[in-house]
Amino acid sequence: MSTEIDATETLDVKGLNCPMPVVKTKQAIDDLDAGEVLEVLATDSGSMSDIAGWADSTPRVELLDQHEDGDVFRHYVRRTE
Repeated sequence: MSTEIDATETLDVKGLNCPMPVVKTKQAIDDLDAGEVLEVLATDSGSMSDIAGWADSTPRVELLDQHEDGDVFRHYVRRTE
């Protein structure tokens, strides 16, 4: 079980399919300040690899955690700068 992460904002992209969860996550993270955490709620199972891949290739973000919670995939992304 994952540790509770205190998210600054929550982005609900449930019902959206690739590539929209990543597109919306990028837009939302651009609006955050350094150190703030975005919680992303998705129903697309592909979002697990898509958001992880996007975070790995994006310099100013860090993927803190992601896990399946029933039929929802939860992703926690921190803006680092």
